Amino acid sequence: MRSNFKNHIVLTGKKKSLPLLEKIEITDIAAEGKAIARLDDWVIFVPWTAPGDIVDIQLVRKRSRFAEGKAVRFHRYSPDRIEPFCAHFGICGGCKWQHLPYKVQLLHKEKQVVDNLTRIGKVAAKTYLPIAGAHKTVYYRNKLEFTFSNKRWLTEEEIATAGEALQPNGAGFHIPKMFDKVLDIRKCWLQEDISNRIRLGVKNFCLSHEGYPFFDLRKQEGLMRTLIIRTSSKGELMVIVVFFEEKQPHCNTLLNYLKDAFPEITSLMYVINEKCNDTIADREVMLFHGKDHLTEEMEGLQFKIGPKSFYQTNSEQACLLYGIVRDFAGLTGRETVYDLYTGTGTIADFVARQAGKVIGIESVPEAVEDARINAKHNRLNNIRFFAGDMKDILSPSFVETNGRPDVIITDPPRAGMHDKVIDTILGVAPARIVYVSCNPASQARDLHRLCSLYDVEKVQPVDMFPHTHHVENVALLMKKN
Repeated sequence: MRSNFKNHIVLTGKKKSLPLLEKIEITDIAAEGKAIARLDDWVIFVPWTAPGDIVDIQLVRKRSRFAEGKAVRFHRYSPDRIEPFCAHFGICGGCKWQHLPYKVQLLHKEKQVVDNLTRIGKVAAKTYLPIAGAHKTVYYRNKLEFTFSNKRWLTEEEIATAGEALQPNGAGFHIPKMFDKVLDIRKCWLQEDISNRIRLGVKNFCLSHEGYPFFDLRKQEGLMRTLIIRTSSKGELMVIVVFFEEKQPHCNTLLNYLKDAFPEITSLMYVINEKCNDTIADREVMLFHGKDHLTEEMEGLQFKIGPKSFYQTNSEQACLLYGIVRDFAGLTGRETVYDLYTGTGTIADFVARQAGKVIGIESVPEAVEDARINAKHNRLNNIRFFAGDMKDILSPSFVETNGRPDVIITDPPRAGMHDKVIDTILGVAPARIVYVSCNPASQARDLHRLCSLYDVEKVQPVDMFPHTHHVENVALLMKKN
């Protein structure tokens, strides 16, 4: 709806308050999954709305070319809108598209990929393949991390009905843009229900026993910090309890409760993290009960998943994604393949049986150790793994020592590839590049540079995270003649 800005303004009467815009149509979904409206030369970002909604928008932020607002009244609902299934929708920032049918979500994800490649990267792909949707749209994640807080987020309804009688402790997810506020989760639809039962079990145990204060992020005190739950398709279950301090016998008492109350747990571990941040990458993970890892299986290949291992969080779609990567690589059994940002070597193992030699490079030493174990376990003798920063390891001398690649597979983090890595790839000039990305915007930027020497033959989006705006994308690049 494009009409005169002044026709839609309602002044609120407060000197510095931003205006209320009446009866504005939501027209599209933009980057990061935000719904948008357009008014004159303005783009207005409005969360929790859908294209086709007509709403009153209270602006909360205003710039010269764009604004941000929230819908305070709906005059008409989009015909595409459906009822969200999660009680936490609209507060928890995890699944922002539950109000859209899954088919509509997929259309917007396809559009996101095309828009990023054409507008940011100026990439003219020869073929855009339809997005590969997920069969499971709930309970699809194999890893979740919950945070304990002694100052949980209170909803407006809770404040109005219960006031000061509310329980201040919560276990759940951080509220978006609120680093110190945690939403207490009653039921999460992302992981199999055993995850809900374990989280609630730990929470109730701590609230009913003395000596288990929930963490205060600002004061940096309290025992209970985070709870990590990982599952595998083979039915294994890993639980990691992160304590702020080593406080015995309280830690052992809680861990024994978990062991006895949930016999499904195959790996029970704990961490003492006295740092200001929640990452456990530099902390020792100690085994309390069971095995020190999970085992995942795809196409007969088995992968060891440790407590710190990176592994695609949607196992079923990961198998589909890796199959697409292998098909795009077009291997005949003779090629030398470089797998950049290999992680625990899942893609490297996936393609090794169709390749002559595979070289995997990864920055995290623990992941490389897991990758070597996985390759050995899968009896793949044609893979070598190297640990270190990609921009430092991947050099002309490294290529000279290990052989010039016929195919490069790259799956970088969200920020994309460093300029030095792209320079080296262009210098090596393999016949094919298969670029896997969780961020089509950074992928588009990198493809723009690579297109000086390559054509983008085809693009295949894959939905790894239903009900979110996130999309994985695979692009095949062929060297120009």
